[in-house]
Amino acid sequence: MKKVSIIGLGNVGATVAHTLVERKLCDEIALFDKKDGLVNAEINDLRDGMVRRNGNIELLAGEKSDLVDSDIIIFAPGDITILQNNSDRLEEFKYTKTCVEEWAPIIKDSGFKGIIVSITNPCDVIAEYMQKLTDLPKERVIGTGTVIDTARMKNAVAKYVGLDPNSIDGYVIGEHGNSQFIAWSKVSIASKSINKILDEKTFDQIEEASRMKAFEIIKGKGYTSYGIANAAAIIVETIFNDSKTILPVSSYSSEAGCYIGHPAVVGKDGIIREVLLELNEIEQEKWNHSVETIKNTRP
Repeated sequence: MKKVSIIGLGNVGATVAHTLVERKLCDEIALFDKKDGLVNAEINDLRDGMVRRNGNIELLAGEKSDLVDSDIIIFAPGDITILQNNSDRLEEFKYTKTCVEEWAPIIKDSGFKGIIVSITNPCDVIAEYMQKLTDLPKERVIGTGTVIDTARMKNAVAKYVGLDPNSIDGYVIGEHGNSQFIAWSKVSIASKSINKILDEKTFDQIEEASRMKAFEIIKGKGYTSYGIANAAAIIVETIFNDSKTILPVSSYSSEAGCYIGHPAVVGKDGIIREVLLELNEIEQEKWNHSVETIKNTRP
């Protein structure tokens, strides 16, 4: 029996719930939100969407008792209006910090021993704060990190080279925010370095496009949802399948001394081990800057 609790049913949390249902990644989902009526509305809508589909997922209006027997908690509260008028995810922290302070004691008191996958921005700082306040082992609190940013990079590169984005190997690392960067020295296609395929000008265009993609989407539709829901679902599936897949999640870096987006091996117990990339001098400077950005935002 695989059970997930989702805290926060805004555009992201609701889309994550739908994605888990569509992909049948668990057996039960408990939904939590402070807005009156929203939980039952989402449950009813999701149930209507499951008619004439193979299999069935039990949907519950979440209670504290649901947390303790959940395998994974997806933490997704937020206020998208903050980013509708601002292009820096760090600005969300004043609000989302209070969400962690509200929910972390509830999660801790419930006796939850599973894995938290945190989506809420600023992703790295919130994941670290959640780990601190719940006192769960660091390997069991994971931020979605730069999984979504890496997907955006792969999409951008794929357009230039005329390939499927899954054929692009490489990572966006660092803060899930404005100090993120593409580790170009590690990007390749069929083992051929991207440096032999694209030039520096194109690199700059792709990096800027990847960094600002979320804000372009927000400008057009008011929020992002599908991409980040896919990123969360990938992590959930990796955990439940014990896939031991390398993903650029936000996890604790022993080298940096903070949570930050970088490759790590993910399995049924959360983070199995981190993967340290050998960065060139310019990339190392960007990494150091991103580390300081995250540390300077800590509460």
